[in-house]
Amino acid sequence: MHQLDHLADVARSAVRIGTELIKTTRPHTVTEKADRDTFTEVDVRIERDIRTYLAEATPEIGFVGEEEGRSDVNADSPFVWGLDPIDGTANFVHGVPLCGVSLALIQGDRTVVGVISLPYLDLHYSATASGGAFVNGRKLEASKTAKLTKSIVAIGDYALGEDAAAKNRQRIDLTAELASKVERVRMFGSAAHDLAWLAEGRIDGAIVMSNQTLDLAAGVLIAREAGAIILDSTGNTHTAASKHTIAAAPGIADQLLELVQSTISKST
Repeated sequence: MHQLDHLADVARSAVRIGTELIKTTRPHTVTEKADRDTFTEVDVRIERDIRTYLAEATPEIGFVGEEEGRSDVNADSPFVWGLDPIDGTANFVHGVPLCGVSLALIQGDRTVVGVISLPYLDLHYSATASGGAFVNGRKLEASKTAKLTKSIVAIGDYALGEDAAAKNRQRIDLTAELASKVERVRMFGSAAHDLAWLAEGRIDGAIVMSNQTLDLAAGVLIAREAGAIILDSTGNTHTAASKHTIAAAPGIADQLLELVQSTISKST
């Protein structure tokens, strides 16, 4: 536990580098990496600066970033850092203040340290495995909501690129089902926001019809440590190998999973 607490301090210091760059820098170059999926020179600078910091602070631990990939991993280390330098790049480019820096320390197939910063909102989240989750030093707890009709549920971005049309038919069907069952549906455009706000009780559920490790790893740990339930659409515990991500306050987890499963079965 002492080692994880130390590594959490390192992670928080690393994420502050990205936080300051987001708050003080606007993008000048927007580059297409796939159909309507972009990155900026700010994403790259944050990733490089955090990579450099972590290489000095924890030289024994490898690193993988969303924009420039993997550094050499020490074969003797059970850990690797995983970074999404700007989760919500499209929001950042357009000046929408919903984006964040997301850093996870991954051990095998599980996250043991997760840190998320939402720079424009001055909200800074962190968690360690079995150590609880916190925002700005305050302990987090998922909501007590027990009814879908009283729930706010976030849904992840619609698909881009190959097979987007087919994938989005299912997502649109899911949005329609949610619209008829929950109090409100929200799309924040950032998995970091979805999972951190689930942990904080600002929302009651979050559905991401994909499982991108660098986008989700930190948030999954933070939400779990706050008491949220994170599942695959199979109903099994969510892992790095899961196809989908269904995250919810305990009181609505079964209901939300049933809604997702029903929608998937109808659309296949």
